[in-house]
Amino acid sequence: MKSWRSLSIFVSLAAVSSLAQNAKPMLHNHEQPLLASPSFSEALDESFSVAKGKWTPADGVLTVLDLPEEKHIPVLHHKVGLTSATIEVEFRLEGPGSFLVGCDSDKHVGRVVVNAAGLSIAEDSVKPSHTIAKLPFVVKPGEWHHLRVEWRGDQMAANLDGHELKAQHPFLGTAKARSWLAGGKVVQVRNLTIRGEKTAG
Repeated sequence: MKSWRSLSIFVSLAAVSSLAQNAKPMLHNHEQPLLASPSFSEALDESFSVAKGKWTPADGVLTVLDLPEEKHIPVLHHKVGLTSATIEVEFRLEGPGSFLVGCDSDKHVGRVVVNAAGLSIAEDSVKPSHTIAKLPFVVKPGEWHHLRVEWRGDQMAANLDGHELKAQHPFLGTAKARSWLAGGKVVQVRNLTIRGEKTAG
């Protein structure tokens, strides 16, 4: 039984690794400078700040917990504005919920949203945010998923486990002040890298 479980874990990790390697650039024609690649084995550095929820790094995994009294899903800011970006991350939903990667100016600009029903991209020139592209498929809880998010100019793109989605909207071209991760209820995160070109000034 132990050997079978070990084999299953190995196959799962190999599958995620393969998906990560196959997530080719969607909007960029070159690799961007690496700005953050936290180990999640120690406290996050000062370029990150917790806005909502509880984000606990340990043994290479960032565990995200919703705090009901805050009445808002957990949010982690990376306090670097990026005119163009490539954010890659692996996440696991522990039960129902969602996982998001987004960017802000002095307010929300755009976001990639993953939930059990699939992948979508939204822009935030209006409230609630306006979904501008959607790709339905089943996203299973309890499994690791690989997500790559890119933006450049007025375009945003995402690749989730090989499923690719792109969108374009004038508001996505708004100058960015930061990026962020968000998750509902209980989520685990690992292997986060943030690459990009910093916003001038």
